[in-house]
Amino acid sequence: MSSNSSSKNQDLGLFFLEQARSSSSWMGFEEEDEEAPTELNTINSSGGFLVVSPDKLSVKYTSVNLHGHDVGVIQANKPAPVKRLVYYFEIFVKDAGAKGQIGIGFTIDSFKMRRQPGWEANSCGYHGDDGFLYHGQGKGETFGPTFTTNDIVGGGINYASQEFFFTKNGAVVGAVDKEIKGPLFPTIAVHSQNEEVHINFGQKKFAFDLKEYEVQERMKQQMTIEKISLPQNISYGLVRSYLLHYGYEDTLHSFDLAGKSTVPPVFITQENGVDEQDIAYALNQRKILRQLIRSGDIDAAFCKLRNWYPWIVQDDKSSTCFLLHCQKFIELVRVGGLEEAVNYGRTELTKYFGLAGFADLVQDCVALLAYEKPQESLVGYLLEDSQREVVADTVNAMILSTNPNMKDLQGCLHSYLERLLRQLTACCIERRTLNGNQGEAFQLHRLLNTVTGNKAKC
Repeated sequence: MSSNSSSKNQDLGLFFLEQARSSSSWMGFEEEDEEAPTELNTINSSGGFLVVSPDKLSVKYTSVNLHGHDVGVIQANKPAPVKRLVYYFEIFVKDAGAKGQIGIGFTIDSFKMRRQPGWEANSCGYHGDDGFLYHGQGKGETFGPTFTTNDIVGGGINYASQEFFFTKNGAVVGAVDKEIKGPLFPTIAVHSQNEEVHINFGQKKFAFDLKEYEVQERMKQQMTIEKISLPQNISYGLVRSYLLHYGYEDTLHSFDLAGKSTVPPVFITQENGVDEQDIAYALNQRKILRQLIRSGDIDAAFCKLRNWYPWIVQDDKSSTCFLLHCQKFIELVRVGGLEEAVNYGRTELTKYFGLAGFADLVQDCVALLAYEKPQESLVGYLLEDSQREVVADTVNAMILSTNPNMKDLQGCLHSYLERLLRQLTACCIERRTLNGNQGEAFQLHRLLNTVTGNKAKC
């Protein structure tokens, strides 16, 4: 084997070693929750014109307004969370008071607390006395109906469309572009004697069906996607290339039989100028090895590799051999062969302790022995089917790399479908970055959980 091939195989092995090492973090990955508003901020408010209830969830205007700036304004204690599709809150107008000059909206942290939301730059508000929307200036625009005593009014931020929207008694009144940057605080204003408002930050059920609104917003996104024109039967070619790449020979044959009655497929490999034989290489052998590894028969997999591709396992300290040895140890623990696992670890795993990049995974493997129920431990990820998949993918990539016609390293690592999904992920992350990191985080592994969970059934 040439030194160039050896270097390529080493790079492949290191890639999958990193995949195995990161499995523990992927297993329990969840985006960190943001703090959401829970009550009113009594410290930063125009306290001389309003009284806040002890639970900090209602306000009442107790003065007589003599001037336009005699507004009782108060913000929530936290800004609206941004890592979600929609943020929403509501107010119940207990009493519209003398003039019903109640406002609901969003303002920045430095907003002047003697002005209605929407009257100043970097604020937006829907006002009850005239039904106008105020968006950064003292002059309002026709927007919706007025609201008064016993009405429930809501304000929300749609991060997908980058809009503020407002509701009245459970129905959407309208929306306006959200041009304001930075953290935004839910804000309520009262401006005439005896006006009283109660605030709902989600501690009880909303009058507005927020879940249904989110469903409709996701449907709009899906419809936009579905309008994009694609070559005929492009999905057929993507799925077929995936099955070829990972050696799912039996499923591939069934897939081809089912597709014979359809319009002739567009093959991704042909459109990219790549010979399909590159990913059909050694298909039967790759299928057999994947089945052995996924069933936990590592000894048989080693035997086949030594017979068919001895150069892949000739370096006993390579990443590929290391992952296979680790999996053998894991399989022994899985069936309760602890004494045999200890002996195997002493023979095969100890040689990796002093080698950079291997020690942490060895330690996780050995740690399985310390638990009565290792599958419930911090290193229980090693007993998941996903760990077998990493090892099977490693061997699959190594075999593909032995194809003299395979010049692209990416062709060994990822199928065309996966490359497309990686590009999709990169685009979604970039779009969210340009949007100030607002909106739901794109987490492909969540969307594909059901697919990857069924991978073993192929």
